[in-house]
Amino acid sequence: MSQMHVMGGAMTRFGRHEGVMAPELAQSAILAAVADSGLALGDIQAIYCANVLGGMILGQVILRDLGLDGIPVYNVENACASGATAVHLARHALLAGQYETVLVFGIEQLTQLGGGTIPLQRNDEKTDFYANAGMVLPAVYAMRATRFLHERDAKPADLAAVAVKNRHHGSLNEYAQQRSEVTLEQVLASRMIADPLTLLQCCPSQVDGAAALVLGNRPGPHAKDVRVLGSIVVSGLCEGARDDILDAEITARAARLAYEQSGVDPRDVGVVELHDAFTIAELLYYEALGLAAPGEAVPFLHSGATALGGRVPVNPSGGLLAKGHPLGATGVAQMVELMWQLQGRATGRQAGSPRIGVAQCTGGGIAGVDHAASSVHVLGV
Repeated sequence: MSQMHVMGGAMTRFGRHEGVMAPELAQSAILAAVADSGLALGDIQAIYCANVLGGMILGQVILRDLGLDGIPVYNVENACASGATAVHLARHALLAGQYETVLVFGIEQLTQLGGGTIPLQRNDEKTDFYANAGMVLPAVYAMRATRFLHERDAKPADLAAVAVKNRHHGSLNEYAQQRSEVTLEQVLASRMIADPLTLLQCCPSQVDGAAALVLGNRPGPHAKDVRVLGSIVVSGLCEGARDDILDAEITARAARLAYEQSGVDPRDVGVVELHDAFTIAELLYYEALGLAAPGEAVPFLHSGATALGGRVPVNPSGGLLAKGHPLGATGVAQMVELMWQLQGRATGRQAGSPRIGVAQCTGGGIAGVDHAASSVHVLGV
């Protein structure tokens, strides 16, 4: 086996699911994904559960009621890249011939945490000097945004334009948490979180959701067979005193390896789901993924190329800014969206007829390292 097929997929609506426990939320995505694949639960040979904050052996707890206990269950945590990492690990097992059909799902219930930002390194204030200093992700991205405005002679409105685009996309997505459009003026006038990032330039922190994929060594029942052509997960490098915080080195490295593995040129990419936890991130990742030339992210955005109807729509789902970011589910949900886009099933937000899609997800903050992990997947029909 040289390639992995995406046989089926599904996700829940992202948002507040009050009174719904993690098993119920995850099971709805799991059952829908299995049905979409044309298989039965009994055909699944192994399961990968991606989660960040749900506690020990969550996969087994969720699957107990489905009668799938007894088969291998792998619980995967890699910060925001957990779901993408679970897909990557499942691919290893499939390509090795260990299994023929597996299920990967991600689940998170951030509404259970009571609000607030997610710390860079949870429960490690004593050993991580960033966490000890009170550093949080909005501040990290705000520093990148401030430097971006200075280096690129950009304006705060250029950052805000990303939120306007993605909230428009999200308004078309029945699974998105935020389904209302916003204007540039509304984004800029929203409450300041970490200068220059306002509230509407940050992904929602109170969100629940689950997503699931059935992966196998043969096509699913749909007319267009979606395959995973490339799958890369890398860790961050130790930063030096002269490192450029606009470089997004970890993502550029993952993207280069994924393109090499899949034999795909960035110019062939027709749709992208990327990790826009903050508006500045999307602009940086345009360049890291090779979609725009270095220094050209802002003109690329304003050209309309990344909007629906453009050359390479980015985050047609609404991205993390509008769809939401339930950590463990995000990477899986990105690939569910790409599956729908490549098969022409993204009702109301279809990005033309793409043949190649890219999913990019970074995860974690740790003192002295760019990101803890970054993943890039290349999907194709």
